[in-house]
Amino acid sequence: MDIDAWVWWLIVAVGLGIPLVLTAMPEFGMFSVGAVAGAVTAALGFGIVPQVLVFVAVSVALIAVVRPLAARHRGDGPGLSSGVDALKGRQAVVLERIDATGGGRIKLAGEVWSARALDAGQTFEPGEQVDVVEIDGATAVIM
Repeated sequence: MDIDAWVWWLIVAVGLGIPLVLTAMPEFGMFSVGAVAGAVTAALGFGIVPQVLVFVAVSVALIAVVRPLAARHRGDGPGLSSGVDALKGRQAVVLERIDATGGGRIKLAGEVWSARALDAGQTFEPGEQVDVVEIDGATAVIM
């Protein structure tokens, strides 16, 4: 029994689809699509060399284009900060004087926080805009 070349390509495509499902590696899917392109080339009556060239070209093109796009969207995007991490870098308003003798209070994100200066020599007067550098326990460190 003589099987046409395009059938062999489809068998290869299914064979490459199995590891895709088992390992969740998208590269197998890209090779599988390349095999389907090889099957189409065979069905159109082209010889083995064009079939293999189409398989390689489609597979490499998909890997070169799709992999970087998938990697970019997989989780490399900006993370959302929550809790005290979300307060770092925000601006606040001084409510009570903050100087070297002790901390004061600031209004940060609608709440009143105890605060101290990053540099012990700095003084901040009520009404001043300050930047929150970090949160140390229940105290905002400002500059």
